[in-house]
Amino acid sequence: MLSKLTLLPRSMFLQAAQQKTPSISPSRLRASSTPRTKPPPSPTPGSRTLRPQSSLQASRPITPSKSPLKKVKPLPEEPPASPQLNIREQIALKRAEAKKAQAKSAPPTNGFDDFEGLEDATSTRDPSPDENAIDLGRWSVKETIERARTTGAVNLASRGLPCLPSALFEIHLGIKPEPLKLVPVEPSITTGTSDDPSASKRRNGAQDLEILKAWSNEILEVQPEISMFGSLKSVDLHNNRLTFLPDSFADLTALTSLDLSHNSLTSLPANIFALPSLAALNLSHNSLTSLPFFAPFSDSVNPLGRTKDPRGDWYCDTITRATTVLPRLSVLDISHNKLSAASIDYELNHLPACLAKLDLSSNPLGQSTSLIRALSKLEKLGELKCEHADIGDDSFPTTLFSSESTPFSSLSVLDLGETYVTRPAIEAAFLLTIVKQKIEYDVTSDAPKPGVLRVIVGKRVIKEVWEIEAERRTKARGRHNSKSNDTKDGWAGPLGGSSPAKKEVAKETWEIEAGQSLLTEGAKRRARAAAAAAAPESGLVDSALLSPPKPSLPALKPVEKEAWEIEAELGLLTAGGRRRARAAAVAAAAHQQQPTPAASPSPEPQSSAASPIPSASSALSSTQYYTAATQTLTLPPSAALRKNEHFRSFSLAIKPTPAGSASELALAVPTPTLPLAAIITQPFAHTLKVLVLTSRKMDSSFSLPADSDGPFLPALEELVLEGCGLGGTVPVSRVAAADAASGTAPRTSEALLPLLMLLFPGLRTLDLSYNALDGDALSRDALAALVLADAAAGRAGLRCLRLRGNALAALDGFERLAEMFRGNRDVREWTLEELDIRDNEIGRLPPPVGLLPLEVFLVDGNT
Repeated sequence: MLSKLTLLPRSMFLQAAQQKTPSISPSRLRASSTPRTKPPPSPTPGSRTLRPQSSLQASRPITPSKSPLKKVKPLPEEPPASPQLNIREQIALKRAEAKKAQAKSAPPTNGFDDFEGLEDATSTRDPSPDENAIDLGRWSVKETIERARTTGAVNLASRGLPCLPSALFEIHLGIKPEPLKLVPVEPSITTGTSDDPSASKRRNGAQDLEILKAWSNEILEVQPEISMFGSLKSVDLHNNRLTFLPDSFADLTALTSLDLSHNSLTSLPANIFALPSLAALNLSHNSLTSLPFFAPFSDSVNPLGRTKDPRGDWYCDTITRATTVLPRLSVLDISHNKLSAASIDYELNHLPACLAKLDLSSNPLGQSTSLIRALSKLEKLGELKCEHADIGDDSFPTTLFSSESTPFSSLSVLDLGETYVTRPAIEAAFLLTIVKQKIEYDVTSDAPKPGVLRVIVGKRVIKEVWEIEAERRTKARGRHNSKSNDTKDGWAGPLGGSSPAKKEVAKETWEIEAGQSLLTEGAKRRARAAAAAAAPESGLVDSALLSPPKPSLPALKPVEKEAWEIEAELGLLTAGGRRRARAAAVAAAAHQQQPTPAASPSPEPQSSAASPIPSASSALSSTQYYTAATQTLTLPPSAALRKNEHFRSFSLAIKPTPAGSASELALAVPTPTLPLAAIITQPFAHTLKVLVLTSRKMDSSFSLPADSDGPFLPALEELVLEGCGLGGTVPVSRVAAADAASGTAPRTSEALLPLLMLLFPGLRTLDLSYNALDGDALSRDALAALVLADAAAGRAGLRCLRLRGNALAALDGFERLAEMFRGNRDVREWTLEELDIRDNEIGRLPPPVGLLPLEVFLVDGNT
């Protein structure tokens, strides 16, 4: 009823009081309110009395404005706004209104009885301590426990509890736990709304408790009856004051996550290592001195001995323990304890087999050779942290691993930061012949790449990827300069190593002359005379000796010329000059192919136009197109033949420019868009990662080797075919490796996307922007072959697909592909993260496309 009341201003109450008050004149109201006294005797006509000054003033006529009998004016319709009430006054006023509404049925005794209770509108009493308590916007402890009956999760964090409330057991299990030794008197938690009508409804739809959170309290002890919550899957008791756990705690066999960090535990129940479903266990920041993994399975311990209950043996049959040590544990954090390597049970088959992350940081491990050798046999261990641990080089001897074993087959991070372990000890123990991963010692913010083992030794310094690459290039450049200087000087350092070469200082001419005492004319004449006296007896004097010696100047740096400058020097800026150069090149090539007698020397070319013509192989391996640092091959763009161009003025003959020039190398590259038959013959074909074929549309075809159908370029991860004019099908010519540059083999048409996946199954990025692809080319089967990984077929699956600026009008293929995700299904083969369909002709996005699990989806620029 209180929720329907509204706050009324005081003026409305005053108006209501005027309407309900009986019409009483002011004089009558004044007379009734003053006490009655005997009036003074009136004077006789003949008698004269003297009046005091006050009486004289009272006898004067009274102005109407000061008359007490003036009629009361009505209240204005819009009185001035009353001061705003605070929240406490508003609540008190609403309570007064509710009290009046309940008393309306009783007949009033006078005109003012209807407004009884207005004095409560402004509370003057002191607030109670409960009202001053800060409300954090959450339910009371008892109400939280009751509501967990329907949700199956209870959160009692940060409430200052010395133990788990007994109401948790009474409300959910209907039992009263025994008093605890460390907490004999439990604080009362009766505050709440446990008797509200909705409480009975919640009890009817009860649900088993699965999540228990009681972190950041003052819990000293846990009741043994906790084992009766057999459905608990997640328990979080971190940041409390626990020193031990009851043995019955290990009877929670449904646990998958357990957090006991930041307590004072010195030991654990033995059967806790036999929990069958536990996947994550956090025991960090405790006082544990041992880790007996195999304790539940020893002969002296009976795993079912704790299942007896004083209330009966009905509960013992529901406990099912594991037969091996924590069979599903993948994450174990036991950092910041008092564990030594000898106190951890690492014998054969005593460690959790599925362990993927292990944290042993800040523990006094000591000599840990046997422990590390046992951990190296875990096939799923991917991360091992021993940061700030007491461990040194003696734990990593050169005989740590045998040559027959394959240690740490899945390890990607080995953190030995700020320990006594040094890098030379790791390099001696982790030999490349034993450890199959590539070892890196640089720390970045990114995760290690597959097949890389990141070892952190010493102080952790996190660098960006570009910093590491810059340092590597600087060191490589320094080694190269040192080798070249040592070879030039012809000597090595005292220890056989290369000594750093001194940088030559360029001197001015006057400095050289001053060093030779040639600053004056007399000194120069004397130098010439001495040179003439030292001449041979034949009397022939070199003219250079008669002239003063010229100081040696540093060699000038060669000037790099642009391509147009070279063509201008050779006279190739005009069409006629280019035709004459091509004719000379053809004539020179024909002359070289003719056999000549061995005695007669071959004539030298008369002009630079007849210089040797580079082959396609030398052009592709040129540093102008291939970058070894990034394993990238970028072929030059080509222009298609214009329709209005005269065919007789068009020639594909190689321009006879100086060897190594840009125009010559560009014409030596085969004309097909993808000259794969020529690329696979290069020495870098097995390590090529990026292939850029932008705007190669002179001959929109693929040149493939005739002896094989693929796959090719096994390390290729990125293929760029931007602006090549490709459609749904592409002409394919299969030529022999020797004739790869000519491309004269017959051609067939094949579908573009399936062909790319057949040729390059390891692609992760495919750029087909600004081509002529339509919706028919993006069928469901073609897209599935692109974006779905298939280990049997060797396909890695695309991560990035760019289709910008094509002729796409619909996304039927993606719509059919999105049906795989209906019902919130998880498709593990899906690898696509980025899809770019900008600047197409798509009119609408099908709703199922929203099911695709994409991180980047670019659609702007469509119709």
